[in-house]
Amino acid sequence: MADIKRVIIDAGHGGEEPGAMFNGRREKDDALRLALAIGQILENNGVDVVYTRTTDVFDTPLEKAQIANRSGADYFVSIHRNAMPVPGTGSGATVLVYENAGVPAMLAENIQRNLVQTGFNDLGIQERPGLIVLRRTQMPAVLVEAGFIDNPEDNRFFDENFDAIAQAIADGILETIRQQEEQRPEYYQVQVGAFRTRMPADRLVNELQAKGLPAFVVYDDGLYKVRVGAFLNMDYAVRMERTLRNLGYPTVLVKERAIY
Repeated sequence: MADIKRVIIDAGHGGEEPGAMFNGRREKDDALRLALAIGQILENNGVDVVYTRTTDVFDTPLEKAQIANRSGADYFVSIHRNAMPVPGTGSGATVLVYENAGVPAMLAENIQRNLVQTGFNDLGIQERPGLIVLRRTQMPAVLVEAGFIDNPEDNRFFDENFDAIAQAIADGILETIRQQEEQRPEYYQVQVGAFRTRMPADRLVNELQAKGLPAFVVYDDGLYKVRVGAFLNMDYAVRMERTLRNLGYPTVLVKERAIY
C-alpha cells in the first residue's frame, strides 16, 4: 500500500523581488519557469506537487517556509539561479542544504549528480544554515542553483538544455523518494477478509479481538480489509496465519512497508 509523496516546489524570489538580474534577464522568471516544468514531470510520475507560487508574486523567505510547513509536504525544493559580484566569473550548478547529512544530503546528491550529467560544471553541495527556507522548513529541504544568470555561457546552456535540466532535478527528487521507500522496513500481516462496506469488516474485527487476536481494518483499493498483526519476522506471521486457519478463517499473508 504505497503512500503518495508530496513535494513543494519553491520558485525563488518573485513580485517586487526579482532576484539576480543580468542584461534584462531576471532570476525570478527563470526560477518560475523551471519550477513549473519540474512540477509537471513529478505530477506525471504520480507525485503530489504544490508550489509556493505559480505566478509573479512575492513572499518573504519565512512566509515560503510557513507555506511549506502548512502544506504537509515530504520534501521542499527551492529553485534559483546563481550570480557573482563580478559578472561572468562563476559557472556551474550547486545544491545548498542546511546540513549535509541525512535525507537532505541524499536529495542534494541525487539532484546535483543529475545536473552535472546534463553538462553543468560541478560546484558540489554546500551547507548554508543561514538560509531561512532551509532552516525553518520542517521537511528535508534543498535549494538548487541552476547555473549563473550573470554568465552568458551558463544562460545559453540553461536555455538550450532547459527540458533536460528540469528532468534532471525531477529525477533527483524521484530517486530520493524511491531510495527512502526501499529503506523502509518490511513487515507482514495476515489478512482474513476484504469487504466493500465497513460494517462487516468491523464485525469481523470485533469477533477476532474477542478471541484475543490483534485485528484491525485498513482501507485499501476501495475495500475494507481485515488484518491481524504486524510482524517484522515472517516466521511469526506464519505462526499467526496457522493459528487463524486452525480457527477456521481464510488467510492471505500480506507484505507491507512501514509508513514514516
